[in-house]
Amino acid sequence: QLTISYIESLMPTSERQKQLMRQYCFECDCPLCQNQEKDAEKLAGEEHAWKEVKDAVNEVRYPKSKEEWEQVLERCQNLLSSNMDRLPDTNIYQLKMLDCAMDACINLESWEEALYYGSRTLEPYRLYYPGFHPLKAVQLMRVGKLQYSQDMFPEALETLKQ
Repeated sequence: QLTISYIESLMPTSERQKQLMRQYCFECDCPLCQNQEKDAEKLAGEEHAWKEVKDAVNEVRYPKSKEEWEQVLERCQNLLSSNMDRLPDTNIYQLKMLDCAMDACINLESWEEALYYGSRTLEPYRLYYPGFHPLKAVQLMRVGKLQYSQDMFPEALETLKQ
């Protein structure tokens, strides 16, 4: 049996089901939708904290200028530091915020900081995208490339070999 992901799988099951019904008019019965065990991890942490992060992630548009990227990074840094003890990196909205911070750092050529945020995403990516998954592969490549740029050659090689 072949299954195709029509939407982003990094959402709680109920949200994925609603979006599939709204956009594609069908109810999914794939293994991911039948097994809701990862939903608790996806929304781990304090609810009011992840709702604030979720709203902030949804507000981020596609910055075009350096100033806009700086604003995005500042917002990400503030939320990530204020929620450090309230949200684990496995929370999907925290994970998206880490990705956003990494993207902002890359666009601002702040390589060391980008590597810091990118490294924090790897365990959640392994959790949510097991086996050989293209999104995990892209993230590993990005982090490996950042490690390489920081002259962390053995670490980069290990990351890229995954």
